[in-house]
Amino acid sequence: MNTFGYSLRVTTWGESHGRAVGCVIDGFPAGIEVDIEYINKEMRRRRPGGKFASKRKEEDKVEILSGIFEGKTIGTPVSMLIWNTDVDSRPYEELKTVFRPGHADYTYWAKFGIRDWRGGGRASARETAARVAAGAMAKLLLEKFEVRILGYSKEIAGVECRIDDVEKAFERAEKSPLRMPDIKAEKEAERRLKEAMSEGDSVGGIVEVVAKNVPAGLGEPVFGKLDAYLAYAVMGIPAVKGVEIGAGFDAARKRGSENNDPIVIRGGKIVFESNNAGGILGGISNGEDIIVRAAIKPTASISKRQRTVDYERMEEVEISVKGRHDPCIVPRAVPVVEAMVALTIADCMMLQGMIPRSFR
Repeated sequence: MNTFGYSLRVTTWGESHGRAVGCVIDGFPAGIEVDIEYINKEMRRRRPGGKFASKRKEEDKVEILSGIFEGKTIGTPVSMLIWNTDVDSRPYEELKTVFRPGHADYTYWAKFGIRDWRGGGRASARETAARVAAGAMAKLLLEKFEVRILGYSKEIAGVECRIDDVEKAFERAEKSPLRMPDIKAEKEAERRLKEAMSEGDSVGGIVEVVAKNVPAGLGEPVFGKLDAYLAYAVMGIPAVKGVEIGAGFDAARKRGSENNDPIVIRGGKIVFESNNAGGILGGISNGEDIIVRAAIKPTASISKRQRTVDYERMEEVEISVKGRHDPCIVPRAVPVVEAMVALTIADCMMLQGMIPRSFR
């Protein structure tokens, strides 16, 4: 299960402290001009560094090994490589036989009987670099249809941003170290994050992604619903513990008369006056903005002491996790959620026949 998609299939590979991570995109249409600078710009948005991020210094420049000729896709698999250049496994050596709380250490060991203890191996968020590379390709494809994917931190450490205009929110968020579009909320979130850091702890939050200009008709009835597919795509991201579409869980607190979106005619077109549905009805897109929220748990690697088990000695121990980790993963998760939303929508458009196999 290292492959995502039906018509547009993405396989990711690699471990956190291995030589590299990367992906293979199969089914990508021919004739799309590939802007490598745009892809690397997307990679920089996810790249570690900064005062509220891991101090691991990865350049994260993508090398395209196949599927491109004379600057355009040729319809064959696109293989993308991202070297791991700043690996330090020494802080993990003392944890070789210890399960870190909040990590996949125990579950990988239970499933495979062996695990890569260097930085979490395959379960590490390092794997998401490959998703962002693939998502950048999907965004280049969606640009042909004026579909835009915009994301930002909706909430961090319990501090929620007020969003009035999605386009402006995205622009403002890109200038923020926390990717928060609300300046007042950002300051309070920074205060709470610094407090957690001073205690050797971490915080979580919520990423919101809005897909604009998505055509109506995407998604399949019953088991192929677009919202179910989006939830599957986003829940597969490390640290995501919940997904909302549109009003999400707040819909459970409304009356039908409040939650139903009135259908009206504006400029000779049928549109919806509100968007509690998040752009999806009956599992099929309705032409309105698709709104997806992902709940991101607090970073599991913390220096605060925690109880766990040394499985070789079969005894309870206390540990403090060392190494280079994000005290809050939310800002760097934004481009990852965007990538999975982009891949999902592009795949659905291909399944619907809206995207041809070749742009000649």
